Amino acid sequence: MIALGSDHGGLALKQHVMAWLDAHGLAYQDFGCYTSESCDYPDFGRAAAEAVASGACDRGIVICTTGIGISIAANKVRGIRCALCSEPLSAEMTRRHNDANMLAMGGGLIGPNMADRIVEVFLNTEFEGGRHQRRVNKLEG
Repeated sequence: MIALGSDHGGLALKQHVMAWLDAHGLAYQDFGCYTSESCDYPDFGRAAAEAVASGACDRGIVICTTGIGISIAANKVRGIRCALCSEPLSAEMTRRHNDANMLAMGGGLIGPNMADRIVEVFLNTEFEGGRHQRRVNKLEG
């Protein structure tokens, strides 16, 4: 199960990601927002992050206009490693080396085709473990 969250600036891209997840038979839970009316990204970033941190969802994807604010909000939740990615290599490496459990994207910066590839890479790349596990352990502090 994938936790989703966005503010109004990320709503259109989140809806596109939802269609991509549907097309690939992947389950998700949408923690809002649900309209294009102005709203506050911390509310939705935190809700999605709490679902991942609790184990209710395996991974999360959060989107605001730049991806910056909502990634900061998600990373305030203990146990979350949310990476802001704007291209597939970052999505791959944050999974391989950081065991990121959440992906943030900027709805005002990334088009739908790029988002599709970033999501695909993020969801299909495994953590390498090994020396990287030691480093991830230090992030938990």
